[in-house]
Amino acid sequence: MLKISNLIVKVLDKIILDDFNLEIKPGEIHALMGPNGAGKSTISKVLLRDSSYQITKGNIILNEKDLLKMNTTEVAREKVFLISQNPIEISGVSNAEMLRTSLNDQGNKDMNVLEFNRYLISLCEKLNISKDFIHRDINYNMSGGEKKKMEILHMWVLKPKFIILDEVDSGLDVDSLKIVANSIREYYEEYKPSILVITHQKTLLDIVKPDFVHVLNNKKIDKTGDATLIEKVFNEGFSRVSTITRSEDNE
Repeated sequence: MLKISNLIVKVLDKIILDDFNLEIKPGEIHALMGPNGAGKSTISKVLLRDSSYQITKGNIILNEKDLLKMNTTEVAREKVFLISQNPIEISGVSNAEMLRTSLNDQGNKDMNVLEFNRYLISLCEKLNISKDFIHRDINYNMSGGEKKKMEILHMWVLKPKFIILDEVDSGLDVDSLKIVANSIREYYEEYKPSILVITHQKTLLDIVKPDFVHVLNNKKIDKTGDATLIEKVFNEGFSRVSTITRSEDNE
């Protein structure tokens, strides 16, 4: 579904990623971990075509298409969905209006409005948020946790095939984190999307259960493993894991 090859990314002439490689196949869950400032969130910005990030080398193929020739709207139409660290507020557009418009853009023009509203209410109940949020402006006057839960509600409605979770745990208390993580895992069990989880939160990873874990350090992925790598990182730290990797490469 996604293949990133030899990617070099700059921001304001500073190299953030250098020779970055990652491949995610349909239905796989990948976790990307790394120390603060390593450039983890850069990947989400690049994939959603943020113009602040300059690609100087490399290729990104999404669904057998050249992602670097797409704009943000075109990427979204490939059913790519991002939940960012700090979801923005959009004044004048309600959650319900945005979701109906997005579904229409996907070709779902004959939806029953009453059934649609009932579905939104059921999601609010599942996520433990007020049903009033449905008709509130997007993320307006909501706490950090409420914003993340609304993003999860959007996920259930729009049914993406590739999900990027960019530190979705940021701003969540323990209870909200478990609700969000369990909902993501439930969505995965039902629809089997590909997922890229960018985080350093063990609780989230324990619930979402990634198939592959990558450690980003020194501007590239320098360690890849299964879920046991999560324990190693938390027990030994990023620098120790990277040191072991370089030692193994030199043997």
